[in-house]
Amino acid sequence: MAEQGHVYTVDEALTHVGFGKYQCFVLAYAGLGWVAEAMEIMILSFVGPTVKSEWNLSSTEESLITTSVFAGLVVGAYAWGLVADNYGRRMGFLGEALVTAGAGLLSSFSPNYITLITLRCLVGVGLGSGHVFLSWFLEFVPPSNRGMWMVIFSSFWTIGSVSEAIGAWIIMPRLDWRWLLGLSSIPSFILLAFLGFQPESPRYLCLKGRTAEAHRALEKIAQVNKTKLPNGKLVARRSTLPTGERAPPELVHLLSSNGGNKTTEGKSGLSLFLMLFSSKLARTTILLWLLLFGNSFAYYAVVLLISELSSLDTRCRSPLMFSHHPQDANLYIDEFITSLAEIPGLLLAAILVDTAGRKLSITIMFTLSCLFLLPLVTYQSNILTTGLLFGARMCVMGAFTVSLIYAAEIYPTSVRSTGAGAANAMGRIGGMVCPLVAVALVANCHQMTAVVLLVVVIVTSILSVMLIPFETKGQELSDTVDFTSD
Repeated sequence: MAEQGHVYTVDEALTHVGFGKYQCFVLAYAGLGWVAEAMEIMILSFVGPTVKSEWNLSSTEESLITTSVFAGLVVGAYAWGLVADNYGRRMGFLGEALVTAGAGLLSSFSPNYITLITLRCLVGVGLGSGHVFLSWFLEFVPPSNRGMWMVIFSSFWTIGSVSEAIGAWIIMPRLDWRWLLGLSSIPSFILLAFLGFQPESPRYLCLKGRTAEAHRALEKIAQVNKTKLPNGKLVARRSTLPTGERAPPELVHLLSSNGGNKTTEGKSGLSLFLMLFSSKLARTTILLWLLLFGNSFAYYAVVLLISELSSLDTRCRSPLMFSHHPQDANLYIDEFITSLAEIPGLLLAAILVDTAGRKLSITIMFTLSCLFLLPLVTYQSNILTTGLLFGARMCVMGAFTVSLIYAAEIYPTSVRSTGAGAANAMGRIGGMVCPLVAVALVANCHQMTAVVLLVVVIVTSILSVMLIPFETKGQELSDTVDFTSD
């Protein structure tokens, strides 16, 4: 057996070659995946009200347009996670690159309501692969400052959100919602065009026993970054830490890459899903599901509240509080302004994630979001409402970003996409039911109930993240789960 000084792991190789031009190429493709997802999600706040007016839909039917997308996301998030863990990360990209591209373009030709929600549901199934882009990029990033680079990756979501708001502002008044749907599918077609050029994750290859391929992938990274790999032999994992000491007992079975005799390698399908509820992962999985449910619910509720509270329908409010500008113009302006809130939200996340850690960062930003939302239990002026939603969206976006990073980091490579996918699926359920708050409750003059419920969901998420027993700040990514002490 080689001596410890003459072997190295994937994390050690990535640390040695550093973050360079190669990772920038990976970031560009993975980021485009998030741009595509953000655009397809954000489009819902523009298309819903327009389609409702054109086809004389009820508020419930309007809400179902959004709900159908999230129903597809629930299925897709779990399914594409299994695909990525069993057949490779690149295969997981087929969701957005093929399914979303095709269904998104076809939905722009929908002749009726049923066809529209069916095709948008398929769009959601494809968008369910979005978390695979995050996991894939994560596995190319050196452990040092990983949080910062993952926040930078998350900024592509903001680029997609702002781009969609600008696109709607330009397209909707001049053309119609069909053009917006069709043009919004362009990023997904670009993903499809460049799919064949994307590398497989060396960490995934190493886990699957394809060490020679993983070594070649790492050599390519070193070559493009103009550096060299460390001397020695690439190994999947070490049995002990470099110092020869064991990892802290609270981390050894989940966060460290110290393997046992019995691992999750070779398992697939239902076995991988059931692994999430093993004695080592069950508590983390349940709490992470609650966290992602609350994150998704809060983010999309705030986004949809913008369009609902920007409405000039005076059935619920005093007309003296509002000026009478056209509703459509106000909607596009408010969506654009509040989309920009995600930029300072990402900056806040970048500052906190590698200093305060994942758990405390999420707690701080969620607490701030509650402070912004509470004044909305009563009716406020348009300007104050937009300002408060700007602050809420800033903080919720920051918390959501760190939570997605945390979810991908906390699971070992063997079940990373399955675990993150299942957590994202639970989050999508939050997004699926949130229209009942943002659309139905507010539309029926129950703004206070909607806001109070939203705050309760956020507080539940804060409690969930506080109870998760692991902090991933500064930890190497794990590869397998050790069950030898069960």
